[in-house]
Amino acid sequence: MIDTTLTIWFILTAVSVAYVAWDAVMRNPELTVMKYGWVLVTLYTGPIGAALYVLSCEEPGPFQHEVFIEPLWKQALGSTIHCLAGDATGIIVAAAVTAALGLPMWLDLIGEYALGFAFGLLVFQALFMRNMLGGSYAKALQRTLMPEWLSMNAVMAGMIPVMVVLMTHDMRAMEVTSLRFWGVMSLATLVGAIIAYPVNVWLVAVGLKHGMGSVRVLGAGGHSLEAEAERIRATSGEAPMGLMAAMPGRATLAEKDALKVQRPGDSTEMSMKGGTTFSQLTAVTVLTLIALGTGIVLAGLSGGLEMVPTEMGNMPVSH
Repeated sequence: MIDTTLTIWFILTAVSVAYVAWDAVMRNPELTVMKYGWVLVTLYTGPIGAALYVLSCEEPGPFQHEVFIEPLWKQALGSTIHCLAGDATGIIVAAAVTAALGLPMWLDLIGEYALGFAFGLLVFQALFMRNMLGGSYAKALQRTLMPEWLSMNAVMAGMIPVMVVLMTHDMRAMEVTSLRFWGVMSLATLVGAIIAYPVNVWLVAVGLKHGMGSVRVLGAGGHSLEAEAERIRATSGEAPMGLMAAMPGRATLAEKDALKVQRPGDSTEMSMKGGTTFSQLTAVTVLTLIALGTGIVLAGLSGGLEMVPTEMGNMPVSH
C-alpha cells in the first residue's frame, strides 16, 4: 500500500515538475534563481509545490507579475522556497551519501546540516544573490549569513524528526534505491518548509531577506523594464500602463504607492528596518535554536539516533 501510494505521488510529482519548469523557465518574468528554486522545490514536494507556485508566483496575466507577488505572504513564501531549494538540496544529497556509507544516524544529521547550510549559503544565497547585493561575493556572503542560518535552523527543525522517526521504523526508508527513502525526504522537506515559513515572514518583513522579484523591474539578464516597454511600444504603439507604472522614474508617486512594486533598494537591500532591534533578532535566533533542539529531542525519543542502516535489518517493516 505504501509503495503504491508513493508510486502515484511521484508520478504526480513528475507532472508537477514538468509544468512548473515549463511555466517558470519559459513564461515567468521571475528572477532566474527563483525559477530554478521553484523547479527544485517542486521536485521535492510534488503537487503541493506546484500548487504553491500557481497561487503565489505564476503570472496571472500579461505584465501582472510585479503586482501579483507583492503581498507579504507571497514574498515570504518566495523567500522560503529560495532557502529550501538550497538547503534541502544539500540535505538530501548528504542523506543519500551517508545512507550509502552506512553511517550512524547522528553523524548523518550532522553531515546533512553542514552540507545543507553550506550549499544554501555559498551557492543559493551568496553566489546567486551577489549581483543584487553590489556584485561582491564576499559582501553577499556577509549579508546573507545570519538570515540563511536562521532559516536553516527552522528547516532542519522540521526535517530531523520526520527523517529519523520514519527511517527508524522502516529499514527500507534508509535505502537510497527505495521509493520510501525519497518519500521520507519529500515529507521531511514539506514539514521543514512549514516550520521555516514563519521565520521567513519575519525576515522579509524586516528586510533581512528578499522575497520574489521580476526581471522586468530589477533588470536581470538584460530583460529590463525599459527594454520590454520599448519592444511593446514598437509593435503596438503603446506600452501597458501596468508596466509603465512599475518602471522607476516613469510612474507618478501615487501610481507607485498604489502598486507597491518591488524595486532595487526595497526588500533586496536586506537591511534592518521598521524599528527592528538587536533584541528582536536575538529573540528570533533563540526561537529557531529552540525549534531545532526540539526536533533533535523528538528524533532522540524514537531511539534512532544511534542506529546505522546495517543494524536496521532487525526492525519491523511497514506494509
